[in-house]
Amino acid sequence: MPGLGAVASTFIAGVLAARRGLMPPIGSLTQMARLGVGSTPDDRQPLIRDSVSLASLDDLVFGGWDPITTNALEAARTAGVLAPHDLAPLADELEAIVPMPAVFDTRWVSRLEGRRVKPEASKWAQAQALIDDIARFRDGQRCDRLVMIWCGSTEAYQAPSAVHDSVAAFEAGLRADDPNISPSQIYAYAALRSGVPYANGAPNLSIDLPCMTELAAREGVPVAGKDFKTGQTWMKTLLAPGIKARMLGLRGWYSTNILGNRDGEVLDAPENFKAKEVSKLGVLDAILEPSVYPDLYGHIDHVVRINYYPPRGDNKEGWDNIDIFGWLGYPMQIKVDFLCRDSILAAPIVLDLVLLLDLAHRAGASGVQEWLGFYLKAPQAAGAQSADHDLFRQLATLQDTLRGWAGARG
Repeated sequence: MPGLGAVASTFIAGVLAARRGLMPPIGSLTQMARLGVGSTPDDRQPLIRDSVSLASLDDLVFGGWDPITTNALEAARTAGVLAPHDLAPLADELEAIVPMPAVFDTRWVSRLEGRRVKPEASKWAQAQALIDDIARFRDGQRCDRLVMIWCGSTEAYQAPSAVHDSVAAFEAGLRADDPNISPSQIYAYAALRSGVPYANGAPNLSIDLPCMTELAAREGVPVAGKDFKTGQTWMKTLLAPGIKARMLGLRGWYSTNILGNRDGEVLDAPENFKAKEVSKLGVLDAILEPSVYPDLYGHIDHVVRINYYPPRGDNKEGWDNIDIFGWLGYPMQIKVDFLCRDSILAAPIVLDLVLLLDLAHRAGASGVQEWLGFYLKAPQAAGAQSADHDLFRQLATLQDTLRGWAGARG
């Protein structure tokens, strides 16, 4: 995991607690949801984890990189997501998880100061150092398989450039220290070159690039991105399909977020917020199809704000004002105030993406796994068509994919 902060440490602690029987892995579809296989009777609804050949929680070991944190216990205490009494029985295991020095550049995350960074100056050398780290971790932990999932901060917004057009162009850019290559792209390159499936949990431009698509296909590695769908965007993908199902109109959707964790501090910088804003704004158009229903959704004012407020910590508040209209154009409003816990919602997403990407890799899948869009704010499309954002259609696609593999398992 690049980024051993609030999300990663909460994920690790939850898996350790579940392994000890202290708390079930609530929020994880792979562990708690049931899957109807084919035309089985209603009373035969096996758990997903019993239907397909997933790695078990006992199979997992954890590692990663972080420019600030010295170990997972310190990360969890600093983040303040979990109470001391929940961390106490896990403290020894968490403290033993020490992240490797990170590839880090303040030009991409201006609000953080990296103290534990790799000494390699060139981007090519940084990529080779990450590849070496992956190999050492695999050998040292005696792992059969690895998955990499970005749990780090949101990088400054960027558009693709010529260096991203092909693997050859990207590798030439690494050697030339091209300024358009970000740290997250170096991690993605190192993972794919190492044959490791990769998921992007932030809105960074990392695997949704022609060079990475080419590399994933060449190496036979499945990938998924981007941006964990946790609080407010999850609410949008729940509510917008319902509004559309009733053929009610939408005039405006104003969203604001208050949060005070490291993510909020990073997103307080305009260039980093821009990346998150683009990720969040694409949801409504994809679901509501304004070009198909111009009378209902052709003139939506969609506004997204994020406000850094340190006292709130990881307990984010997402507030939405939704202006809809109905029969004869009469206006109505929906208001949502979601007092959520960002890392608590993200942690089971990390677990599911890790286990499902590993499953996909063992099944011989490679390239963009669009069926994992259920977990992501800005899911990457596998073909020419845009990715689906409707949560319920995404869930159906996820279940259908798993049913296919369950049938193959017999």
